[in-house]
Amino acid sequence: MGNIFKDKVVLIGVTGGIAVYKTVELVSALRKRGAQIRIIMTENATRFVAPLTFREVGNAPVYYDMWHEPVHYDMAHISLAEEADVCIVAPATANFIGKFASGIADNLLGTTLLATEAPIAIAPAMNTHMWANPAVQDNVAKLKSRGIKVIEPDAGHLACGQVGKGRLPSVDTLLFELESMLWPQDLTGKRFLITAGPTREFIDDFRFISNPSTGKMGLALAKAVKLRGGDVDLVLGPCEISVPRDISVHNVSSALDMYETARSLFANCDVFISAAAVSDFRAEKRFSGKMKRSMTDDVWSLPLVHNPDILGSLSEEKKHQVMVGFAAESSEILANAKKKLEDKGLDMIVANDISRADTGFAADTNSVWLLGRDFEVEIGLESKEAIAHKIVDKIVEKLLVRK
Repeated sequence: MGNIFKDKVVLIGVTGGIAVYKTVELVSALRKRGAQIRIIMTENATRFVAPLTFREVGNAPVYYDMWHEPVHYDMAHISLAEEADVCIVAPATANFIGKFASGIADNLLGTTLLATEAPIAIAPAMNTHMWANPAVQDNVAKLKSRGIKVIEPDAGHLACGQVGKGRLPSVDTLLFELESMLWPQDLTGKRFLITAGPTREFIDDFRFISNPSTGKMGLALAKAVKLRGGDVDLVLGPCEISVPRDISVHNVSSALDMYETARSLFANCDVFISAAAVSDFRAEKRFSGKMKRSMTDDVWSLPLVHNPDILGSLSEEKKHQVMVGFAAESSEILANAKKKLEDKGLDMIVANDISRADTGFAADTNSVWLLGRDFEVEIGLESKEAIAHKIVDKIVEKLLVRK
């Protein structure tokens, strides 16, 4: 379930822009994910990159001449249109956008896109003033109104030397946006509040109490929700992970920071998922500057106090919200998880064994139990992305239908 691209036919349109080199990377990434790739290049695109490059990188047929004699007789624009599961044009030039918005089909790419019933995305890339031109924006608005997904360009340094909006987004962004077109949009209109990553409880200005959480599981959940049409507020502790640009990130440091931020967002969410590894304790007193060895005796005690119970406290405030917690345990996993489910008044809890190298902190895989009032499901070792979707499946199946 985590790799939805496998065996899907992805039709990639390439138009004549300098950003075409990123499309080569996109083709490579899709091939690694098991997609069946078909590529259509405009004549101008072949001036930037030879068709041979795409054919070899993608192990895929490349079409660029509508009048080329076929090896097996079929009408290329019709056969390509019918077999595609999803289409993307990257980069999409202003010229292509104008023609597509007007229904002009004077090349193979335009003809194929008019004939397909598969979902279509375009990723514009051009000079920043060209992108801002009212004619281009009118054409973009027209395409959006017809259900075409427009992946907005990034801002930054452009090949022309200017700085502004017009860069083709990263390959990761293109993949994420493309993937979202293949998932069922069963979370449209739902807002999720997800906490992820560790917290840091500072002893002085340079030392802190923390844990090895990387935020990977929480990020996987945030991505799964966004891919399926939901809105996400991700309250993220200090960690090094890349978050898709359409997910609202609220960076925090301490457990108190996380609690205050989550509480401020809680009233507007439909589902709260507490996936963060929150420090249970913090230093009673934070020392200013850097403590020296000379400031303490050979045996030094550090008084600790409890941090707020974020999940328990918000559970007491819930009205319509679905409450989902995590139980990261090293022993008596199910017993501890069931107790936490009951004590905190949760709708579901996800239990996993953090003592295992392949399911603990920083691992790319996990193995969990999903426990609710009337269900108990074991999920074997899989990627965190696949498990995130199965957690979301259970939320949709068992919990959201009740609300």
